Amino acid sequence: MTVPPLSGIILLLVKDRADQNPTLAEAAHSFLASLPQEQRPEVQAKVLKFVRWLGSSRAVKDITPLDVSGYGDQTIPSAVKPVKAFLFYTRKKGLASASLAPHLRPRKVSAKVSMSRQVSGTEATLTPQGYAELQAELASFKDQLPEIIKDIQKAAADKDFKENAPLAAAREQKAHLEGKIQELESTLSTARVMERGLAVSKVKSGDTVVLSDTESGRELRYILVDPREANPAKGKLSVASPLGKVVLGKEIGQTVEVAAPAGKFRYRIESILKADG
Repeated sequence: MTVPPLSGIILLLVKDRADQNPTLAEAAHSFLASLPQEQRPEVQAKVLKFVRWLGSSRAVKDITPLDVSGYGDQTIPSAVKPVKAFLFYTRKKGLASASLAPHLRPRKVSAKVSMSRQVSGTEATLTPQGYAELQAELASFKDQLPEIIKDIQKAAADKDFKENAPLAAAREQKAHLEGKIQELESTLSTARVMERGLAVSKVKSGDTVVLSDTESGRELRYILVDPREANPAKGKLSVASPLGKVVLGKEIGQTVEVAAPAGKFRYRIESILKADG
């Protein structure tokens, strides 16, 4: 009996699930399996990072243009091309309900650096849950550091590598990890945790807002959070994002308009739940 290659199995599994609304992770594996073997390593890291950021278990058809636009705000130009190819693939295969690739535009590097400096120098206002999650993330990063140091020592002892690529990679990973640790420690040391039970009349940071797309009728539900707590996979929308900015201060029944790279979107505020709701 001949066993089909793994890439073929993945393609068949995702094809079988197409009518059942595949997840981002399933679509990503199908896309990667369709690529030539030599292209996969370079593309895989960038596509899977995008999938993790949006939430690997989210259905492809539920991804919105604003989700994609929000990812573009925090990524770099070199990471855009593989992700756009993936988004074109989901549309071509009929997995996505709209053309999403045109909405992915990277932030300019200079603006990204400026934003990073601005955020790191200001006090974060976090939900209690968000504060606890950042504490857990910090502890996880600190736990990883000793293992990376061991990898550096092991790679440094290997004299067989002409350019010693493993050593360079381990050092780069260590620098990235130490940067994240420093950033989280700075954020947590100055963070203000939101009070609970405040009355709601207008949308404010920490509130959960339910929106409806005036064109499609699709309902969206987000909690408005500090940029450092933002996590689209968990429905946490940054107050610095395009949608977050226009929603803040608005009341139930009001309609807001958001400009995205490929057009404008209008949302009606259906309900507001207070910070402890």
